[in-house]
Amino acid sequence: MPTILGQNQYGKAGVRVVRVIREGAVHHIKDLTVSVTLAGEFDEAHYSGSNSGLLPTDTTKNTVYAFAKERGIASAEEFGIELARHFVTSQPAVHRAGIRIEEHGWSRVENSPGDGGTGHSFVRTGRETRVSRIGYDGERWQVVSGLDGLTVLNSTDSEFSGYVKDRYTTLQEAYDRILATDVRARWRYSWASDATRAPDWDTSYGQARANLLRAFAETYSLSLQQTLYRMGASVIEGDGELDEIRLSLPNNHHFLVDLAPFGLTNDHEVYLAADRPHGLIEATVLRDGAPSLIPPGPGAV
Repeated sequence: MPTILGQNQYGKAGVRVVRVIREGAVHHIKDLTVSVTLAGEFDEAHYSGSNSGLLPTDTTKNTVYAFAKERGIASAEEFGIELARHFVTSQPAVHRAGIRIEEHGWSRVENSPGDGGTGHSFVRTGRETRVSRIGYDGERWQVVSGLDGLTVLNSTDSEFSGYVKDRYTTLQEAYDRILATDVRARWRYSWASDATRAPDWDTSYGQARANLLRAFAETYSLSLQQTLYRMGASVIEGDGELDEIRLSLPNNHHFLVDLAPFGLTNDHEVYLAADRPHGLIEATVLRDGAPSLIPPGPGAV
């Protein structure tokens, strides 16, 4: 045979599930996009067309909805763990399950004082998205959590100077500039076995997010690289259950506008916000001695 089948998997992508938790007149919302991938003994489906080992992808979709009702959604990570465990333990042909989840945030609408209010009105909380990826092979877990679209800006306490210059360099050194970025972060938990206590997923997420923001705000930035490292180190140092964090930070440039043609001065007051092209700074920060297991690249996790 001139060819053989390599690594393969299948599943269902983009399953949108919204779970409403009703506590009397007060409701709570969990809004997820769930993707399921299954790997195992599926060679014959490719070679001969035999579907005897395949669980339909429609069934994986239905399982997401059924679990939302039967198990509830305490957190994206816990929900993903329940799904992965089910597929691996209930299907002999499935050796590994991967679950990817995006959680879309909603906050309660605050009504005017004295109007009685409602407990069932919500507003989407912008572009920021909580994400998680769960992998399970029947014995060991790998849980990677994180966020996308956390937009932050420092209006001062940032500079960029002393860099390499060659014949093509036109950028002027900046000693007081705007630093802005859209944070994409993935952090990996050391937890890998049902024999040990799982982390408190929601508490850990809130702590990591708070540490990212605190480090961004408190770091006097000499470069976005320096700020990235301090953000990553703050997350790892602040949570003993995390071994690794990968950060991808675009440098959302803000350029001072030349107002001299209008007879005006611009003392770091008026900027042009340029969305492209932009710099892109990426790096992994590890607990000393921990292996790097989060793959690089913007589409990797």
